Amino acid sequence: MIDVEKIRQDFPMFSSHPGLVYFDNGATTFKPRCVIDAVTEFYVSGTSNVHRGDYPIAIEADRHYDESRKTIAKFLNCEPKEVVFTAGATASMNQIAYGFAHNFLKAGDVILTTEAEHASNLLPWYRLEHEFGIKVEYIPVDRQGVCHIEDVEKAIHPSVKAIAIAHVTNVLGSVQPVKEIAELAHRNGIYVIVDGAQSVPHRPTDVRDLDVDFLAFSSHKMCGPGGVGILYGKYDLLQKMDPMMLGGGMNARFQSCGDMQLKQAPEKFEAGTPNIEGVIGVGAAAGYLMSIGMEEIHAYEKELRKYFADKMKQLENIEFYNPDNETGPVTFNAKGVFAQDGAGYLATKDIAVRSGNHCAKILHEVIGTDQTIRASLYFYNTKEEVDRFVEAAKEISVENAISFLF
Repeated sequence: MIDVEKIRQDFPMFSSHPGLVYFDNGATTFKPRCVIDAVTEFYVSGTSNVHRGDYPIAIEADRHYDESRKTIAKFLNCEPKEVVFTAGATASMNQIAYGFAHNFLKAGDVILTTEAEHASNLLPWYRLEHEFGIKVEYIPVDRQGVCHIEDVEKAIHPSVKAIAIAHVTNVLGSVQPVKEIAELAHRNGIYVIVDGAQSVPHRPTDVRDLDVDFLAFSSHKMCGPGGVGILYGKYDLLQKMDPMMLGGGMNARFQSCGDMQLKQAPEKFEAGTPNIEGVIGVGAAAGYLMSIGMEEIHAYEKELRKYFADKMKQLENIEFYNPDNETGPVTFNAKGVFAQDGAGYLATKDIAVRSGNHCAKILHEVIGTDQTIRASLYFYNTKEEVDRFVEAAKEISVENAISFLF
């Protein structure tokens, strides 16, 4: 079992805000000192561009940047050449969609997804629907947002070319059977694209075991800097895929006649000067998480989430939308209270949560409401914080939600 009190000492935000209960980890996470130090060290003593200079600090920057790719590969159990650095999970998903439009799809082909997805895993496909004539179809999910393998099988037909799905959904924390989906999909010649933004930071992720074709996730949701994403892809598929961005660093040569030769993956997807300090920082973050142990993180979060859910189930003023999920956020509303008003009342108690539709704007078709409060946990949260939260949640009412506004 992890030592949470010791771990909290690694995060300066807790000493800067000693009274804060931070339950908005699904949006972004706090950064440990080792990540802050890695980024600061680059600025203080190692600033240089990468893969462009032959002087000592440039060579050292190259080493740190390339080591981060190796660390992420170890984190995912893949080859470094299968790790692409992007500007975020959204950029990764858009790159995948762009590549599919140009290299793998034709008009009339179908992308299967679900109504529980984040905008980043829906809007790029919607654009392809309008611009390239592909079709988006939905696998049914239950009230907890889970799709069942038998429903996936029913949704498959000859026109389906890819399944794009979140491993863990961002509102309900539903865990989808990604490994079983990949096995079924590959038997039918279908690619599998996974949004791992809410799964990779919280559980062991072995892409070889899952056998997914593509995986996208964000640095800032796993204790790393903002503005960095990771795109994992099977190498032969990355080689077949066109990059969305063109520019310096990703081409081998080009001529005045317009002929252009691209570098191999992953470099061909990393046009321009990258977020060097961010890449170095996410390598430090992955190393930090591995030093704690992803199995241990996952086990602790499951225990904490169950403790939280059991207490929330007892509150008569709360409508709890995902009480039976083992992991992910606690998503709820106070009866009769607009979600943002409820979140605002919690903020007066120094409790940070997210309210709104959480970028999953068609999920209301499943759960019956388009606004919720989301309390999302991470391995540095405690039962004492949960207790504070529950005591405050008891008090959310129409009267209190109105009074805090005035």
